Amino acid sequence: MSTVINLNKFRKQKARADKRAQAEQNSVKFGRTKAQKDLEKAEKSKAKTLLDGHKTDQGE
Repeated sequence: MSTVINLNKFRKQKARADKRAQAEQNSVKFGRTKAQKDLEKAEKSKAKTLLDGHKTDQGE
């Protein structure tokens, strides 16, 4: 005889595998961690303040 399979367990395992595959696709698609985003934001703000500090007032 064959072994008995719990269909609820099988269904849940398949759902987890599908979620994991979707998560991998999203990580490849969007691909940056929160730390990387924060670092990039900090670098941009530092560059902006540095650039603003070098501006001269030529309007008048």
